[in-house]
Amino acid sequence: MFGECGLRLPCLGRGRRRAAAAGKELEPVLLVSGIGGSVLNARNKKTGRKICVWVRILLANLEFKKYAWSIYNPETGYVESLDPDYELVVPEDDYGLHAIDILDPSWWAKCLHLTEVYHFHDMIDMLVECGYEKGTTLFGYGYDFRQSNRIDKALDDLRVKLESAYKASGGKKVNIISHSMGGLLLRCFISLYNDVFAKYVNKWICIACPFQGAPGCINDSLLTGLQFVYGFESFFFVSRWTMHQLLIECPSIYEMLPNPDFNWKQQPVIQVWRKPSEDNEAVELDVYDSTQCISLFEEALRDNELTYNGKSIALPFNFSIFKWAADTRQILDNAQLPSSVGFYNIYGTSFDTPYDVCYGSETSPITDLSEICHTMPQYTYVDGDGTVPAESAKADGFAAVARVAVKSAHRELLKDKRVFQLLKQWLGVNENSQHSMSSSKVMDVSIEPIPTQLSTRHLL
Repeated sequence: MFGECGLRLPCLGRGRRRAAAAGKELEPVLLVSGIGGSVLNARNKKTGRKICVWVRILLANLEFKKYAWSIYNPETGYVESLDPDYELVVPEDDYGLHAIDILDPSWWAKCLHLTEVYHFHDMIDMLVECGYEKGTTLFGYGYDFRQSNRIDKALDDLRVKLESAYKASGGKKVNIISHSMGGLLLRCFISLYNDVFAKYVNKWICIACPFQGAPGCINDSLLTGLQFVYGFESFFFVSRWTMHQLLIECPSIYEMLPNPDFNWKQQPVIQVWRKPSEDNEAVELDVYDSTQCISLFEEALRDNELTYNGKSIALPFNFSIFKWAADTRQILDNAQLPSSVGFYNIYGTSFDTPYDVCYGSETSPITDLSEICHTMPQYTYVDGDGTVPAESAKADGFAAVARVAVKSAHRELLKDKRVFQLLKQWLGVNENSQHSMSSSKVMDVSIEPIPTQLSTRHLL
């Protein structure tokens, strides 16, 4: 099925690997991560000393609170660390690939083969084995995923990365492979720097992008946080509450709220079983749609605060970020793909994916809306990859060369063998493929999954 090139070519030399690439010189590939998909280091502004903050297993919760907790600056649009002596930076080692490869790069995580923190690792290996060379035809782009998808630094750094890859490969246009929120970053770039994108990019292969938002996961993340790891491993990772205090101040999260102007098959809602007062025995079910939920966020988060270095810091629902995110949505909606760029969309299916969120129950209602922040949600599910509904992921609005459904979970798509097959076909490195996916007709293909164990479900 995969042709003689197969998934792994460990015995081939560089020259023979290049011959496997359809008998032609390879075009450069740039891998772009999503939210939570880049290593973040806390760097001391005076000494330059760096401490890995995301991802780490040992002392994860403690170090995250100390260095990653942040506050939004409405004057600049940037998220700034609460510790004024430190700033979060993304390592540029290995041509940007180090930051998106194994998210906990500590030696012991590698020795123990903790695959829970492997991100683009398997895809990088696959591409190298097909002949791609780091720094010449293979590059990575990680970024500070706390920030907005249209913030100047992220877009400027992306432009520099595209130009560098273009020049390093001898003037060949770049093929981009993005995952999750990385697709929104690229869409903002297309909207604001369309001519630059057209100059440097040949193909864009988008995987699991929440084009119209991720209703269940994002609505709940603003109210109760996100839990990235489940089971026993969760005791060694950042807690749901600790993550919650960061996400409330992250523009990137607000930018993935469900698009209220999108024509959903059924509008996503938040439900609250509520008892208006202790004296009133009646229980009501309040329902909030994408426009009404703002009042719920405001009321539920009105008393939210954290303690940092002995000081209490109020973190209510941030209307400045919400307004910024609304403007970002307009930029996203205005994006026009250059006619010279081929667009391919891979999205996950067959996993229960949070859509509507409910707090409380008829027998155990919420009395005060602030209680929601300490309540575990109940979801109504739709089809998707476990994080992004298929309805959102395939609603890119572009003239796609191919749009393909793969039965796999959100992060597992980055190491799915069927996805690798598609990538090699579209990149032209699988000369023996029986079925070419490169056509002007949009394809609606469903591909069976490889059985995997899902442990980090909500990494966007």
